[in-house]
Amino acid sequence: MKIINLVGARPQFIKAAPISREIKKNKRIKEIIVHSGQHYNKELSKNFFLELNIPTPKYNLNVGSHDHPTQISKIILKLVKIIKYEKPDWIIVYGDTNTTLAGAIAGNRSGIKIAHVESGIRSYNNDMPEEINRVLTDRLSNVLFCPTIKATNNLKKENIKDNVYLVGDVMFDNFKYYIKKFNSNILNELKLKKNNYVLLTIHRSQNTEIEKRLSNIIYCVNNLAKSIKIIFPVHPRTLKYIKYFKIKSDKIIFVNPLSYKKLITLLKNCKFVATDSGGLQKEAFFAKKQCVTLRNETEWPETLEFNNNILCPPDNRKNISLILSKISKKNYNIKTKKTFGNGNSAKKIIKIIEKFKT
Repeated sequence: MKIINLVGARPQFIKAAPISREIKKNKRIKEIIVHSGQHYNKELSKNFFLELNIPTPKYNLNVGSHDHPTQISKIILKLVKIIKYEKPDWIIVYGDTNTTLAGAIAGNRSGIKIAHVESGIRSYNNDMPEEINRVLTDRLSNVLFCPTIKATNNLKKENIKDNVYLVGDVMFDNFKYYIKKFNSNILNELKLKKNNYVLLTIHRSQNTEIEKRLSNIIYCVNNLAKSIKIIFPVHPRTLKYIKYFKIKSDKIIFVNPLSYKKLITLLKNCKFVATDSGGLQKEAFFAKKQCVTLRNETEWPETLEFNNNILCPPDNRKNISLILSKISKKNYNIKTKKTFGNGNSAKKIIKIIEKFKT
């Protein structure tokens, strides 16, 4: 059996790693790693592959940064040629990026089977490009691997019932596998003490490209930085708009985008997390860290249980300040259930793909 394992951005490297580890154990499966190049920082991308022990991609499509339709169409055109040449049985796609949807379309048009890892996730906000990507990918996929019970229920509501499997979350597989192995020196580099800083990430277009929202977030976080350090691994697009809108951010400690090892080290030692990232919401949950999600909604409602994750709408500056201030002054005991599985999701996925019959 020949499988294309398609990745393109940081969350997909993390999700693909446990799948790739399982494939390595299976002599009956040949893996072909294809990197779309959606994450176009070559050095950081290379570091992820090395840290996570993912095989070097056989193909890199090098699509880089474009508007959504252009990026998706470029990936499809290049990927179809690879599929035609390699003649794989399957393509595995992950999550909700442009790479995900492009992979599903290319697989569908080429007549190969599509496995969608992280199916059934919904924010019910159609203004998010990610929501459109995940809904369309679910429609096109032959097998849908769901990380949570809520995800399977979402698919049932949409009348998608065939070949839906509850397997748990591959990001939890990876977190569980690496959390004790990773111990970066980044705390010393940044002169940080445990539980004495906040980890901040902002990257979504709805927060970065709308001046009011970005200004509200950075203004409130900058004020919070007067009493506790704020570590901000800043996305290039976010930094561009902070400068473009001339938003004051002098108290925040900006750092370049980080490798998985460094980010996980910062996560497990921080006071709390403030983010608009779906992946980091989950990783905070795994690490039993309080999270503030700077959005109106989340595609991971499971993390909201027991107030482990608190939604903080970015249009309300006063509310952002109140929530951040309150959380910075408290110590939270995070309660978690085995909501995202037992850390063996990748093993289940490969077993199902091997036995799958159309």
